[in-house]
Amino acid sequence: MPVSVPPHKEADDDPGGEVRLALCEAAVAGDERLRVSRLELDRPGPSYTVDTLKAIHATSPGDDLTFIVGGDMAASLPEWRQPEELLELAALGVAERGETRRREIMQRISGLRAVDERVRFFSMPRIDVSSTDIRDRVRAGRPVRYLVPDDVARLIRARGLYPTEVPIR
Repeated sequence: MPVSVPPHKEADDDPGGEVRLALCEAAVAGDERLRVSRLELDRPGPSYTVDTLKAIHATSPGDDLTFIVGGDMAASLPEWRQPEELLELAALGVAERGETRRREIMQRISGLRAVDERVRFFSMPRIDVSSTDIRDRVRAGRPVRYLVPDDVARLIRARGLYPTEVPIR
């Protein structure tokens, strides 16, 4: 689900919501278990997770939701909009990766209600790549194969996303 207006960061090179939607669709193409939602793109204003979860509950009231985040994001949960309501609406699946470990995360979020029941940790292999890395590689003319799905790489090329800042001669 691509975000419409991120409340906490601005990207100078943001291609826009519709392009990000197309990139997400390209990323999950061929996997029938996954689908992309326009929910946040079709709502006005900043995209806050708690509002998105409320909207999902309104359309699927019986569903048991898990919101998956990295450890770095989980550690900042107390600063999010309405974090306790967020935990009421969805369990928090926390991918342990990088430097932010389970004990540190739990120390930071321990003041929130229902943390022990609603926060679940899982391990995953560390993949040291970010969207910034991808954009920088594209700008530098370096390959992104194996870092993004082939359909995403083709779409980036076809749309001329993230051009070099200085024309190459």
